Amino acid sequence: MKLINIGFGNIVPAEKVVAIISPESAPIKRVMHEADERGKLINATYGRRTRAVIVTSSDHIILSALQPETISNRLSQEDDE
Repeated sequence: MKLINIGFGNIVPAEKVVAIISPESAPIKRVMHEADERGKLINATYGRRTRAVIVTSSDHIILSALQPETISNRLSQEDDE
C-alpha cells in the first residue's frame, strides 16, 4: 500500500485519493459543510488555513494545509517509485 504525507505527519493511502481540489469555490465549501454534517470530514490542518481538499473513494473529505500542487507532486513521486 502506497501512503502519501498530507502534512504534519498525516498520511493517506494513495489508492483512496480520488481528487485534490482547492477550497476556494462555493461548491467545494458546500461539499465540505455537507461532509461535516455527515461526520465524513477530517481536518488535518492543525489550525492552519485549508489549502487543499482531498476527496477519497470512501466518501471522506480531508482538509490539508498543503497546496494541492504539493500533494499532487507527492502522489506523482509515489507513482514513479
